[in-house]
Amino acid sequence: MCAASVSLGAGTLSWSDLAGGGGQGERAWRLLMVSRVPRTLALLLAGMSLAVAGLIMQMLVRNRYVEPSTAGTIEAATLGILVVTLLAPDTSMIGKMAVATGFALAGTLVFLALLRRVPLRTPFIVPLIGLILGGVIHAATTFLAVRYDLMQSLHAWTTGDFSGVLRGRYELLWIGFALAGAAYLAADRYTVAGMGREFAANLGLNHARLTLAGLLIVSAISAVVVVTAGAIPFLGLIVPNAVSLVMGDNMRRSIPWVAALGGMFVLGCDILGRLVIHPYEVPIGTVVGVLGSVLFLCLLRIRRNRGG
Repeated sequence: MCAASVSLGAGTLSWSDLAGGGGQGERAWRLLMVSRVPRTLALLLAGMSLAVAGLIMQMLVRNRYVEPSTAGTIEAATLGILVVTLLAPDTSMIGKMAVATGFALAGTLVFLALLRRVPLRTPFIVPLIGLILGGVIHAATTFLAVRYDLMQSLHAWTTGDFSGVLRGRYELLWIGFALAGAAYLAADRYTVAGMGREFAANLGLNHARLTLAGLLIVSAISAVVVVTAGAIPFLGLIVPNAVSLVMGDNMRRSIPWVAALGGMFVLGCDILGRLVIHPYEVPIGTVVGVLGSVLFLCLLRIRRNRGG
């Protein structure tokens, strides 16, 4: 899949040119190292980190139907980027990521506060609350974007698209990968946290501190991906659910598989988006949205049958 991703594109990349010399070989190497390899790495890093972020959120909320795009996290991060663009347009990418992380964390905390005040008679109430919260935040963001003529920028942030990823514009995603690695180091603690506050306290864990650290990881990963390539829906929902059907809820055992499957899924969707109307391409956010919704319905059916 990585070889296919590197080979695809509007420009022609011949492997024989890479082996040869001269100006043609130099152009081929420049295309490979400036565009194709960074894009493939960005796809893998975004898919791996977002899938792990979805798994962390599901364990902390103790609900299998929650992920950053169904908890208001992505929408809050987008609002943060819009605000920093309005108030300080010359802010660096790192600065935008920091502001987006703060907004994403605030939006997630509001989501958790709402959960404590609403009777949860069914597991589907939790993502429904998140979708409503995300809709409110998105409406406010859209109002500001229309008011200050930034709708085109808002569309770029809310639609995942890796066509503009080049060397020097994707390196922030390594931060997300590092955060996913940090989550793996604390995987046993998050497994215990997923069993409830009382259970974690009985084993000597500070549940509140662990929850805050987990939400920071989820918020930072969401912000990094939105700043770099835009929002990618459903990824943190379907990948952890698919892995949990086979591996169970042990995070230390599941995280490597979640990361691998997340990277493969995003890479496959991007390849499909580039093949449908080649040499043009469909944004990966659209492809993941269509395939992800179908796969999620299939997972719901499988879980219902198992529950029955």
